[in-house]
Amino acid sequence: MLAQCRIIEFPKIQDRRGNLTFIEENRHVPFEIMRVYYLYDVPGGESRGGHAHKQLQQVLIAVSGSFDVVLDDGFSREKITLNRPWQGLYIPQMIWRELENFSSGAVCLVLASEFYDEEDYYRNYADFLRAVRGK
Repeated sequence: MLAQCRIIEFPKIQDRRGNLTFIEENRHVPFEIMRVYYLYDVPGGESRGGHAHKQLQQVLIAVSGSFDVVLDDGFSREKITLNRPWQGLYIPQMIWRELENFSSGAVCLVLASEFYDEEDYYRNYADFLRAVRGK
């Protein structure tokens, strides 16, 4: 399952006055964007995430600063650093994610395939493992 997680390169239009990146649903991200939110002012040493989704897919983008994303499919783990605003990390459903090591001023923009639904979350890691391992 971790093999489905991947970095997506977005268009980057360079200009001496500043760069511009744009994102289009079903073109640059593999789903219809139903929700957009962002994380910011994360205190040093704090982490975010710590959950998985049953159906929702996401793309995470470090629009400012940097942070690490720890991905876990219930069998293996991988850490990816996001620090380029023209790149996003695609995370399909049923992947546990933890965001950590936020730099000062970091902003994480999230594009989500579904509206908020608390029933779509696994917030307990043991419950997530039972679901993916069938035990």
